[in-house]
Amino acid sequence: MQIKPILSRLPALEVTPFGPAGPEGEYRFFALRLPRPSWKNWRPGQFLMLRPAAFGLELPWARPFSICHTTARCLICFFQVCGRGTRRMAQLKHGDEVNVWGPLGNGFAVEPDSQTLLLAGGMGIVPFVGYVNAHPKPWNTSMLFGHREPLKCYPVDNIHEYIPLDSLRETTPGELDNFIFTLNERMRDCAEQNGLVLACGPLPFLQTVRNFARELKARTQILLENTMACGVGACLGCMTRTSDAWPTPEKRGGLVQACRQGPVFWADQVKL
Repeated sequence: MQIKPILSRLPALEVTPFGPAGPEGEYRFFALRLPRPSWKNWRPGQFLMLRPAAFGLELPWARPFSICHTTARCLICFFQVCGRGTRRMAQLKHGDEVNVWGPLGNGFAVEPDSQTLLLAGGMGIVPFVGYVNAHPKPWNTSMLFGHREPLKCYPVDNIHEYIPLDSLRETTPGELDNFIFTLNERMRDCAEQNGLVLACGPLPFLQTVRNFARELKARTQILLENTMACGVGACLGCMTRTSDAWPTPEKRGGLVQACRQGPVFWADQVKL
């Protein structure tokens, strides 16, 4: 059951850079803090549509972001500068207005008594910050994190405080092979305990996870980072094809909206 989304207009509190600056002194990773919206609840894995007023007429569409974390007072979004929208967001100042629509979509499953393996690739680590903070029994949870940028660029401290986190940085093809081997071994161990695997990251990473899940018969959910313009199913820009395992027969082999039926899916129910 989805939580009814709310439109909020919130003043930015601060934008904090993460990690080392680039060669020209520019940062690419940021945490945006906003006042907490008037939500009763949210589930890790859900997302927001954000549109700063500074976008003006030049950038008409909002941008989707996984909810990183909330505190009693703040909503935290973590992002990487990768285009005009995120570059504009990195320049937000205290008090700048941001339109926030959410929480949207479905979140990750939580099974407190099951061994839970979190698999993150790059910015796919973001939704797991809120997940480990909210987990009733975090001692049953562990993470494998693959990344290309320096570890300091990511919010790892907010996760390692609660659960064991193993990270592998990819700088050469051999390191990628090592990560894939480790990924397989960790998923195999989890499957043998009938545990739960949760994954978020770029498409090639999720394709690898899905293939291993099928091979190892591991219960696995994946969070798809599809392109979205509206977040409510109107633009049809985030369509994903289902598999024969989709629960409703009329949708098997068809297309569903990642923003409404996802962004979290059981890995065997979608095609990548």
